[in-house]
Amino acid sequence: MRLRPSHLLLICLVAITWTHAAPRTQPAPREIEANGAKLTYVDQGTGEPIIFLHGSLSDRRVWEPIRETIAARYRFIAPTLRYFGTGAWPDKGEQFGTAHHAADIVAFIRAVNVGPVHLVGWSYGANVALAVALDRPDLLRSVILFEPALSSLIQEDAAAKDAQRRIFGPVVSAMRAGDAEKATKLLVEGLLELPPGGFESLPEAVRRMQLDNARTMPLLFSAPPLFVTCDGLKTSNTPVLIVYGGDSNAYWRHIAEVMDACLPRGEAVALTGAKHDGPARDPAGSAAMIESFVAKH
Repeated sequence: MRLRPSHLLLICLVAITWTHAAPRTQPAPREIEANGAKLTYVDQGTGEPIIFLHGSLSDRRVWEPIRETIAARYRFIAPTLRYFGTGAWPDKGEQFGTAHHAADIVAFIRAVNVGPVHLVGWSYGANVALAVALDRPDLLRSVILFEPALSSLIQEDAAAKDAQRRIFGPVVSAMRAGDAEKATKLLVEGLLELPPGGFESLPEAVRRMQLDNARTMPLLFSAPPLFVTCDGLKTSNTPVLIVYGGDSNAYWRHIAEVMDACLPRGEAVALTGAKHDGPARDPAGSAAMIESFVAKH
């Protein structure tokens, strides 16, 4: 496997720390075919549809902390992207990547017959959501992005570049050694700025979800990155909210600031007290941000 360091910037894990009690109701997962893939998803509530896209090393389970809050007022829909989750793969991963996942979501919106929708993405899922917004804005009402990882927007900012190296450098070495599980743990620790071994301090359900998805690590390393520029963002007329953690390092803040400056209808806001784990660390605050932005659009 040929390693491309730039691809690490797409491997934006949603490493989370669930501290709340498990929701009392669990809607049964559904399955639908979209773009040749069988996607499982959760669908709960009524009202304007909001589709939630998870990040890497996770699946639809990552949105559990806010599901019931959103479903109380809106239609909450959360699919598991192709190759993620625990299901068997139909192939060796040839259809992995931002472009493929974005095409899947376009087909998913049509298959579920809910467009236009509000689209929420977290980490790698934010990259996918942005790709959908740039390609098919007619399917969307608004977009909310929690810390997208867009390496092409990193400019000559020393602090952002240093943070990038600290997060992803150790992961490169583990992947070169062919150890996807170790790379997974190092990525979690890097993104959340945990001490060495900090992965083991996370709740068991969180660790299980991340390790369930560790098998996608080689695909993340070899997939072509999403390349966007400021000029490209300037062509978008979709309302976009970019959320970054108030305690996040310079890498995430820098990307949010560049997007805020380039998107004609972009708005960057900080989620106080959070890092890359924002929607799980502060589900109430995250849900409030989503609902407030959706209500305006």
